[in-house]
Amino acid sequence: MGVIETTKSRVKAAVKPAHTPKELLPLGQILDGDCVAAMRRLPDASVDLVFADPPYNLQLGGDLNRPDGSHVDAVTDHWDQFDSFKIYDDFTREWLTEAKRVLKPDGGLWVIGSYHNIYRVGAILQDLGFWILNDIVWRKSNPMPNFRGTRFTNAHETLLWCSQGEKAKYHFNYRAMKTLNDELQMRSDWVLPICNGAERLKEGGHKVHPTQKPESLLYRVLLSTTERGDVVLDPFFGTGTTGAVAKRLGREWIGCEREGNYRDAAIKRIEKELPLDESALTTMQAGRSAPKVAFGALVENGFIKPGTKVFDKKRRWTATVRADGSLAHEKQTGSIHGLGKELQGAPSCNGWTFWHYEVEGEAKPIDAARQLYLLAVED
Repeated sequence: MGVIETTKSRVKAAVKPAHTPKELLPLGQILDGDCVAAMRRLPDASVDLVFADPPYNLQLGGDLNRPDGSHVDAVTDHWDQFDSFKIYDDFTREWLTEAKRVLKPDGGLWVIGSYHNIYRVGAILQDLGFWILNDIVWRKSNPMPNFRGTRFTNAHETLLWCSQGEKAKYHFNYRAMKTLNDELQMRSDWVLPICNGAERLKEGGHKVHPTQKPESLLYRVLLSTTERGDVVLDPFFGTGTTGAVAKRLGREWIGCEREGNYRDAAIKRIEKELPLDESALTTMQAGRSAPKVAFGALVENGFIKPGTKVFDKKRRWTATVRADGSLAHEKQTGSIHGLGKELQGAPSCNGWTFWHYEVEGEAKPIDAARQLYLLAVED
């Protein structure tokens, strides 16, 4: 099994072979209709990554109400309803077969699901020859409670990250993930909030989509396993989280979505998204404090955006925040702590208090953004 790491020492054997020219692909488009039929219109070995958030087949029975009697806006849409496990398995096998066909030999697959479906999906993708590299647990920092009090609160979902086969090469930006996590190896349990607040798309006070995923989740997926310019396919596009994050990170995207209201919402959302400039997109290629939250969490959740200029209190040095949470000052790069330490020639540096950023004309330490993030997570 070979990893294609994003490093300057990448060997020639790891260079991607020539594939379908991008101009022949429906880049930046949402393909209408059934996802299997839509994927069949794409050429073989034409995309770098598939991120799939398929129907979970939740098997919910009856309405769900809070203790105060108010209705819970749960997933009751027809697209999540299957008459039997066999029908769901057949559907899963169909779309996974197409995903395998359109992926490049070194392409990757991500599938997210819950206990209702992820084990069935996992068995089928293994039967089709995919090789599971990791199962990632998305631990929700603010999950919906179990209102009936009859089971444990469902506080996580599972993502399966796969290569095309046991011996297939794949992409993993290890260094960028370590930088995003304050110089600690990124673990397979990701603590991220569910989609809420201004990020949650609503119409008439109701959610546009019941299972809209947080942008921070897709940010981490795309930053870890794709490069600038890579083509990302989302067969279950929904309201366009994958497309919005792909555009921001300089990736190309293709979506499949049969529901017209979701397509309309996704198009409006993505049109508003601004791509990062090239300097901010560059990530680390080759001291920690406050273990409660990594600086990268602020970046991927939008509390400090890539491209933001940060500076020390006396404004001797200015650095640019990059997509993986690293900082760049002229030719020097590093974490908030490491770069501050280098610039001062000091034995250590608390980057949270050393670096500042401007908020409405006022200089504030980046720790202020961390406190806002912690408040949002607690909510």
